[in-house]
Amino acid sequence: MKVILAGGTGFLGQALCARLQGAGHDIAVLSREDAAQPSGAGVRTISWDPDGSIAEWAYEVDGADAVVNLAGANLGARRWTPARKAVLIESRVNSTRSLVTAVRIAKKRPPVFVQASAVGFYGHASGSRELDESFPPGSDFLARLCVAWEAEAHPAASLGCRLVILRAGIVLSRQGGALERLMPPFRFFVGGPLGSGRQYVSWIHVDDWVGMVMWALTEPSAAGVLNATAPEPVTNAAFSSAVGRALHRPSWLPAPAFALRLIAGEIADAALLNGQRVIPAGPLALGFAFRYRTIDEALGALGTPRV
Repeated sequence: MKVILAGGTGFLGQALCARLQGAGHDIAVLSREDAAQPSGAGVRTISWDPDGSIAEWAYEVDGADAVVNLAGANLGARRWTPARKAVLIESRVNSTRSLVTAVRIAKKRPPVFVQASAVGFYGHASGSRELDESFPPGSDFLARLCVAWEAEAHPAASLGCRLVILRAGIVLSRQGGALERLMPPFRFFVGGPLGSGRQYVSWIHVDDWVGMVMWALTEPSAAGVLNATAPEPVTNAAFSSAVGRALHRPSWLPAPAFALRLIAGEIADAALLNGQRVIPAGPLALGFAFRYRTIDEALGALGTPRV
């Protein structure tokens, strides 16, 4: 299978690229020139600078078996100033628009288009209500970003592609992502819940996230929006306790909401203090088999990190 992978140099892209490579697929990674370049048998890197239009890289899409779009600027890399928000939106909207345009002009269009999104789509959905794929979007910045991001992918379905939109929760991995940033306080014995601790954390082990993408590429019934989250979301307090157990560290010292807002700005509310209890109703109904259903199973599989 020839797979076009946009965003293949990021945290999730590298994990997916390795799995595709191990399965013997031909991978064309679309990457900006200043990004780290993946290498190895079956992997080619194609330079692109997506601005909503197309260039020579678009010829790679013609005749491909699948497109996977993970491209977008890192949400947690900087404070959300107005300028940074514009970058976050444009990097996702333009890359998706470019890929859909490439599909449109292709003589032989790829039959599958897998589009990344996030559970931030549901906004500040407070409380313990379970949210499946039918729940409407929120109104905060992250929700608006996800709505715009997904909207750019929708035309792929009318072009003959089986469009799969994966709304991911927090992806747990030893190789980067949110878990790596959350561990330092625990290592120094000052870890604990964020804010009230009552907000829900919708998470997924990186192996299950990669597995869901691989499954979506070949499962004919997988189409539309699917929540890429584990079946058992937990409160932030329970999540913190699980991290403490994995690290053999206490998890009783809460991080006050005002301090998190002072340090991180608006992203503190969107990513840390407000949560959603998201359920993967779609994948479960279609028979996707999760390897890690509970937070203790997931953290246990990642191994006890060096502290």
